Amino acid sequence: MGASRGPRLSGMQKQVLALYRGFLRAARSKSPEDRHRIESFVSAEFRRNSKLVDRKNFLYIEYLLRRGKKQLEQINSPATLRLSSLNLRFCENRKR
Repeated sequence: MGASRGPRLSGMQKQVLALYRGFLRAARSKSPEDRHRIESFVSAEFRRNSKLVDRKNFLYIEYLLRRGKKQLEQINSPATLRLSSLNLRFCENRKR
């Protein structure tokens, strides 16, 4: 048996990490300016939600995952040539 690489991740945690990596991959295909903007926004948003959203609030986490996947699809779309803004705000009052 191989050595453990840390704590086991739940299915939802794996989905969140896959979404994060997907955004970083998508950012690589954009202009340097847009890449930096996407990476900064995504990092800040994931970090903020990790602090604000209760880990047991599965419904809200699933909602954020669905919303993030739609945003990722838009960024990956060939029709998306340039990003004008990514100023999205999630509800601040989600810790229950």
